Parts: sequence; C-alpha cells; structure tokens
Amino acid sequence: MKALIIVDMQNDFLPDGSLAVENGNAIIPKINSIQANYELVVATQDWHPKNHKSFITQHPNNRVFDQIQLEGLKQTLWPEHCVQGTQGAEFSSLLNQNSIEAIFRKGMDENIDSYSGFFDNGKKKSTALGDYLRAKNIKEVHICGLAADFCVYYTAKDALELGYNTSIVENATLAINPHDFNDKKRYFQEEGGKIIQL
Repeated sequence: MKALIIVDMQNDFLPDGSLAVENGNAIIPKINSIQANYELVVATQDWHPKNHKSFITQHPNNRVFDQIQLEGLKQTLWPEHCVQGTQGAEFSSLLNQNSIEAIFRKGMDENIDSYSGFFDNGKKKSTALGDYLRAKNIKEVHICGLAADFCVYYTAKDALELGYNTSIVENATLAINPHDFNDKKRYFQEEGGKIIQL
C-alpha cells in the first residue's frame, strides 16, 4: 500500500503569501494529477497560534531569518504565517482536495516549531500521522508540496526513520533555497531515501 503526503499547500507559502516559495503555484497541477495513483492521500497543514515563538513578531530585537535558541533547539525566525483560522493558513483553492482522506495539523504548540508532518522539531509530540499510516497498512510514502528544503524534507526524513519506503517527488516540490535542498537531498539518499520524478 502506497500513500501520497501533500505537505503544506497553503496560501501563505504561495505567491502573495507572507512566506511565499517562488513559483509555488507551479507544482499544483502535478500534485493534482498524481493523486489518482495512490491508495491513500493525506495532507499536512501548518496551524500556528498567533503568538508562536518562531514568528519574528515575538522577537522585536531580531530580524527575519535570524537563528535563535528556542527550547534548546536552533530556530529560524519566520514572518508570521499560517495563523490558525486565517486565509493564509487555508489550502490553495487550486489544490484538488477531494481525495485527501485526512489532514494532520502541526506547529500548534507556541513554544516549538514543527517542520515535519510526523513530529515537532524536538520529537516531543506526534501528530499521529505515523499511527494513521500504520493503521492503513501503508508501507511506502511519496512526499510532495512545500517547501522542499524544510517541511517536505523533514517529513520525508522522519518517514524514512519510521521505516517507510520513502520518496520525495522532486517535480512536485519547490525549495526556499535550492542550494540547501541539494545538500539535504544527498543526505536523504545516503540514508536510503529516493528522489523521483512523476
């Protein structure tokens, strides 16, 4: 059994969003077209409280993209994004959601960020995505969405560590920083992950 995990296809990560990935809309037709190839389709959704500690608005003496220590972990400071209940947190209206069986929200604890769809960054709390996939007898996952070098990569990395046969669908994801993604891709492949084109 094979599942597609669609990561964070939300308005704030798309053109005109507060943390937009360049040309992020360009991958939506591919994500829509490949969904029919999977027995299960699920999605993740960044769902931050307004006062999330990863937001630059909570650190007036810092600048956007500064690195700080938060709860003992290295934390990038982001523009405010995907705040619960806002238009920016909603999935793109261009994304076909009819096949999405379940949505797993992340980043809800104000004190810790959550790039992965499986766990927060400190692996203190699970989103229950892993349990859901196991209950559905999923053995293989393909991961797409935004952004390749953050939430897609960390979701894929955790899937691999949980024992899934894991692939990143490269033509259905885009990076904030393509150079960083190239480095992460190499590590991912060394650990047994696959980079595929569909």
